[in-house]
Amino acid sequence: MAPSEPYTLKWGIMATVFCKDLLTDPATREVHDVRHEIAAVSSSTSADKARDFVKRIDGPSTIKTYGSYAELVADPNVDIVYVATPHSHHFQNAMLALQAGKNVLCEKALTVTTSQARKLVETAKSKNLFFMEAVWTRYFPLSIKIREMIAAGEIGTVYRTFADLSFNECSEKDDKVIGLKESNRLINMDLAGGALLDLGVYSLTWVFQTLYHEQPESEYEKERPIVLSAVNQYTTGADELTSIICHFPKHRSMGIATTSLRVATDPNDSKSAPAIRIQGSKGEIQVAHPAYRPTEFKVLRRGAEGKAEVVECPIPRDPKRDWGHGMFWEADECARCLRDGKRQSDTMPWSESLAIMETMESTLQQGGVKYPALITADVFDAKSPLNTGSQ
Repeated sequence: MAPSEPYTLKWGIMATVFCKDLLTDPATREVHDVRHEIAAVSSSTSADKARDFVKRIDGPSTIKTYGSYAELVADPNVDIVYVATPHSHHFQNAMLALQAGKNVLCEKALTVTTSQARKLVETAKSKNLFFMEAVWTRYFPLSIKIREMIAAGEIGTVYRTFADLSFNECSEKDDKVIGLKESNRLINMDLAGGALLDLGVYSLTWVFQTLYHEQPESEYEKERPIVLSAVNQYTTGADELTSIICHFPKHRSMGIATTSLRVATDPNDSKSAPAIRIQGSKGEIQVAHPAYRPTEFKVLRRGAEGKAEVVECPIPRDPKRDWGHGMFWEADECARCLRDGKRQSDTMPWSESLAIMETMESTLQQGGVKYPALITADVFDAKSPLNTGSQ
């Protein structure tokens, strides 16, 4: 490969809009060292469904389509598999790919239990494969800039972070969550439903990337939090309103992560309400809603007499496709890691994914949330209904 030629990463896809970001021109985000190709797309039950998906995203005719995940992970042209199935399926689906010798980018929440996450990490390590949790927000230029500001001490020592991601889906009339049947993934226990694993993981992402990731200790010496939580459960047993305190006593810091299906972070959807407040001894950074895809933050410095510095970080769009959601930055990270021979990302290392999973598991246990045995099992089964779609 010529030095000026970009490294090409070939993807196998288990669903979702991530594909559109892979198809956007990297030049629109001023990236020239890596590029992406979708090699194959799979449905768990029907090749026709996979073909329909490719048509919907206007994908090239070169994309192979499969009617089973087993066929997808066996494709020799696939470098990395993107797992975007419900989190209830992540352990079995990601392990299927790892056992087939494929690198994996797996959506958050990484798994349902810590033991599942740990086994995925151990498998990736033993097979010398790249494995990363797809916390796309971590790779936004906005997030990178904020972490750099914290590291540089621009708001002093950070002692506290408030983070929320909530959407008001509540009906006052009948106390139901509007429009959500019990089969909906947000409240379906068979799909590991609940506010925490679906939305609250983003709140925790901000707590961790500001209070844990920036700790000066080496990766495996960082202080994990003491976790205290409060949970309200919906009629299905899923959590609908969850609050978490993450205490880091050694570093004298504390993070408060909240999530809900009954109240909203930004009630009038102005995209200006502060979803995250990062508070230091010299000032505060406020990140606008939504926590998963912010495009603006404010810096309020101590003694600035009410003045705020506003930093806009728009997400570039590909003019040819009129698309650009922001997931391409994590894809670029995967490509660079594989190009450079890395098996994990420094921005989202295995140890941090495990620490976040431990925090969420502790929260759910404290709240009495219990998921079915099929989706909490940490024994891999290639023929599991979670892999074959026969459930």
